[in-house]
Amino acid sequence: MRAGEIEKKIREEIIDSIDISMELSDEEMREIIDEKVLLHGRREHLSISEKESLSQTVFNALRKLDVLQELVDDPGVSEIMINGPDRIFVERKGEVLLWDKTFSSAEKLTDVIQQIVAKANRMVNETHPIVDTRLENGSRVNVVLPPVAINGPIVTIRRFPDNPFTMSDLLAKGSLSEEVAGFLREMVEAGENIFVSGGTSSGKTTFLNVLANFIPKGERIITIEDSAELCLNKVENLVRLETRNGNVEGEGEITIRDLIKSALRMRPDRIIVGEVRSGEALDMISAMNSGHDGSLSTGHANSCKDMLKRLEMMILMAVDMPVAAIRGQIAAGIDLMVHLGRNRNGERKLLAIEELIGYEDGEIVLNNIFEYHPKGGKYEEETWTKNAEVTHREKLDRI
Repeated sequence: MRAGEIEKKIREEIIDSIDISMELSDEEMREIIDEKVLLHGRREHLSISEKESLSQTVFNALRKLDVLQELVDDPGVSEIMINGPDRIFVERKGEVLLWDKTFSSAEKLTDVIQQIVAKANRMVNETHPIVDTRLENGSRVNVVLPPVAINGPIVTIRRFPDNPFTMSDLLAKGSLSEEVAGFLREMVEAGENIFVSGGTSSGKTTFLNVLANFIPKGERIITIEDSAELCLNKVENLVRLETRNGNVEGEGEITIRDLIKSALRMRPDRIIVGEVRSGEALDMISAMNSGHDGSLSTGHANSCKDMLKRLEMMILMAVDMPVAAIRGQIAAGIDLMVHLGRNRNGERKLLAIEELIGYEDGEIVLNNIFEYHPKGGKYEEETWTKNAEVTHREKLDRI
């Protein structure tokens, strides 16, 4: 009998033998599994290592995330992409490969999805087929179900490091230079409002977390996220807020806009919005313009200028107001934009830092502070050139 068939038979025997009214601990479940594995191991002449592997596989299937548990526990995995039950792709060190293991059925994958969303108090079904949530270890999870997903349930899991990255880690990886790192530390300590932009998987959340750890002690920080991912270990006075989906009737939803408005009543020194995608951009810019210096946020874009255009569109989703007024508010609210991306080798890099210095002749005026240059051409080594100094020094003089 093949290992997969043995594992399936043991699972079925355990499910049939357990009283569903009983609440078994993990230890009790492991004892039951081990007994079954020993019994089948003798029949099939399995080695000790095969029995240990089989026991863990059955336990993961019954109590954990089935075949995914191995990947979730692997610190070398940065992303897991599930395109239906039999197509699992894994990213390790920037390389994406098809995994050799699969779910036993679409129903088993669906069971694992429901287990994930239930633990985070979320809901996903055919009526509400899209959800963002997280695992117990903080990994970000996006789920898309049929009929929206044509080729079966789709799950994307972004796994974050067990120990959050520090600026030293980013420097060791060559994501930025010492000069740029020192500049950013000074900007955060001075209370500059910083917006981090970049494409998908450019490292925005990681970078936001690194910047937030430069915030001076004693300040009250409020983080607002769709799925709580930020890990600000050094902040003592910290409030973490997370959105909530509505119920089946569509009631009880709590959005990022709701949380920003509530946060303003909590006496924050700084507000950190994990990511803006829609009308919440208006509330974030309003908060930056109302005395909450040093606030931080991120958004998807291909450049700093592109991010400014996207912010305009997001604000227009929330309110009908002249574009000139929107641009004026953005220029007054955001002090610096940091843009991230990947180089030709797939390595994450800080690509540019732009200062917003005002609004003139219908356009937001940018001051290019730092710019990344890859190796090649007139640059023998990759480098970050400093093109200008910060023009508004009022906040910096307070350090």
